[in-house]
Order: sequence, then structure tokens, then C-alpha cells
Amino acid sequence: MKEGNDLKILVVDDEKVLVKGMKFNLQSEGYQVETAYDGESAVELARGGAFDLIILDLMMPKIDGLQACMRIREFSNVPIIMLTARSEDADKIMGFECGADDYITKPFNILELKARVRALLRRAGMTAQKERGSRLFAGHITLDPDERSVWKGKESVELTAKEFDLMELLMRNPGRVYSRESLLNVVWGYEYAGDYRTVDVHVRRLREKLEMDPAHPAYILTKWGVGYYLKNS
Repeated sequence: MKEGNDLKILVVDDEKVLVKGMKFNLQSEGYQVETAYDGESAVELARGGAFDLIILDLMMPKIDGLQACMRIREFSNVPIIMLTARSEDADKIMGFECGADDYITKPFNILELKARVRALLRRAGMTAQKERGSRLFAGHITLDPDERSVWKGKESVELTAKEFDLMELLMRNPGRVYSRESLLNVVWGYEYAGDYRTVDVHVRRLREKLEMDPAHPAYILTKWGVGYYLKNS
């Protein structure tokens, strides 16, 4: 079965800023991502691209998402997630009848999109790197992605959802320095309207909860003038 960076996703939407945000977040999960901005390009790429999943907007130039979905279904069973600004049940039913596997209404939380991507890939019999279920370790810190549990030594530690997502990202990429802007994009999503201090506060809380000496952290470190990173164990 394919894993991690072997999985290839096609993102299609005429909103270029939205496409950029989805691409950034999906690549941060280890997926290969290609993009297009209209229905005809989506069909052409799907025909020759050997994609593992397609994210397809409903309203697009040339041909809309429903028509594109039906054409893709003529030659491929690739999982398809439809995006739409509409919330009517009739639109969702039409999307499913045209061959879509899942449906998300805009605006959406990027974490929901990533969760649906992972679920759809699992149902299709594929396993992304994030879904392997192995625990992550950094010295005395242990993180279980499947159970969303964290331990400081043998002591279980309660983290908020965003604290967990931030810690998981750092532990999956030890040594990689993330700017505060990058962390906002990946953890909070491209639509988040908060400021960089949000990241600083969450990093401080993680140090207080997980470091043996929060004032002198050994693992959740700062690269001054650049951002934050997790020290390689």
C-alpha cells in the first residue's frame, strides 16, 4: 500500500488563494499535490495523473464540478471530495449522484478537510504516513496520534486540540524550524484571523505542560528571529 509522500492529490478550485491554502496544508501532511483552476483541466489531469484523491469545487469555469466529476467517473474510481459554497441538501445529493464520495461546505476548517482526506484514503484501502499509528517520541515526551494522547514520562498530560496539533506537527518534523506564520497556516488553517501571539502562547503552554524545566526547555526550542522547532532526540 502507498504511504505518506507516495499519495498524490489533485486540488481544483477557481479561487486561487483557497487552492494555495489547501495545497500548503496538504503538503505539510506529506502528500504530493497538483492544482488546477477549472473543470476541463481537472478532467485532463485526472485522466493522466494517477491521483489517489481529488478535491473538486462545484462552481468553476468551463465545466462545473458536477460535470467534471461525471466525466472523471467514466474512466476512474478515484475518491472525490466536492467543495461548495452552497449548503442545500439538493446540491449535496446531486454531487453524490454524479459520483462524489464526500462533500464539504465552504467556509470549512482546514483540519476537517484533512480529516476527511485521511478517512477517504483509508476507505479506499490506502494508508497515509500520518495514519500508521506509531507513537512519536522526544526524550521523555510520548505522543500517540491515533488516541490523541500525550505523556510526560509516565504521566498523562491533557492538551487542548490546538496544543496537540501543534505538538504533533513539531514531533513529526524534528529539527525543522517553522515560522509563526507557517504554524498559523498549518495548525490553525489559512482562514484563521488571529495574530502571531497565538502561536507564542501555545508554545509557552506546551513547554509548561511537557518540559521538565519550562524556563530552560530541552525539546520545544526557539530559533531566534526565525521560529520554533523540536530538538532531535
